[in-house]
Amino acid sequence: MVHPPDQPFDDPAAEAADDVAADEPERRAAEVPAAAHGLRLDKLLVSIAGEFSRSHLQTLIEQGYVRLDGEPARGASRRVRAGQRVELLLVPTEESRAFVPQAMPLAIVHEDGHLLVVDKPAGLVVHPAAGHWSGTLLNGLLAHHRGAAALPRAGIVHRLDKDTSGLMVVAKTLPAMTALVRAIAAREVQRRYLAIAHGEVVPDVFSIEAPIGRDPRSRVRMAVVGGGKAARTDVERVAAREGFSALRCALHTGRTHQIRVHLASRGHPLVGDVLYGGAPALGMVRQALHAHRLEFAHPDSGAELRFEAAPPADFGAAWRALLQPR
Repeated sequence: MVHPPDQPFDDPAAEAADDVAADEPERRAAEVPAAAHGLRLDKLLVSIAGEFSRSHLQTLIEQGYVRLDGEPARGASRRVRAGQRVELLLVPTEESRAFVPQAMPLAIVHEDGHLLVVDKPAGLVVHPAAGHWSGTLLNGLLAHHRGAAALPRAGIVHRLDKDTSGLMVVAKTLPAMTALVRAIAAREVQRRYLAIAHGEVVPDVFSIEAPIGRDPRSRVRMAVVGGGKAARTDVERVAAREGFSALRCALHTGRTHQIRVHLASRGHPLVGDVLYGGAPALGMVRQALHAHRLEFAHPDSGAELRFEAAPPADFGAAWRALLQPR
């Protein structure tokens, strides 16, 4: 239970509730020392609750969870006075509250004691983030096996966008996670995608090597920008029909939105990818991208592993329509 911001921290009813609420946020109180006279409130709080980021402490101030001499202390830049009493309710960050097990069906293609390979459906967010603090693949992994709680990101070593479907490898032990992260960094994990783009993509086979970074005009987009991180995508056109192209793509790097950005930079955004200039078509209302093949060496045995996953129904129907003879 979290007290509403307008409820006094020392309310007797609240104190009684503390006795039965095991997850009640911690309260801390301190008197402003002479050495801190004139200091910004948010900087003072860092010395009281240094395990939280300054930005989160500023949020607690804005939400009324910080009091000076018993009154809500709105304004992180407010200057404190020596002798003032500061009270702070340490409400956890949204992110910390997001890392909880949530049982969900997982399409597991392979599993052993070291790793599992899942076929992620379109629409499933991989990792908790703003706007998606629950119902993610990470939550499902925490419920699937106990060891996930001891691993960074529950063993997730690479991601797929929310609306991209297909194969992902997830570590189940720390040694496996370390090995897989190193293999991805060394470009030893082969990831192959199927994509459907607007326009007739030419030539039949080519590579796009262009650096990718945050779009300076929009924080939600990536773009080909000077000074971005090096990125390479190999592209093969499988078929072209009625203003659309069926493509196979191979990643040599794993930049955010890489295939989407690279193809859009060539004037061929993915079907359904509204963020990068695509439009719904061929029955696709989400970006037409599917991770269909994954190849890597097993982190423990070294055995070469290869997995393939057929695309989901919406993508499969659009793909087959493009492969029909003219």
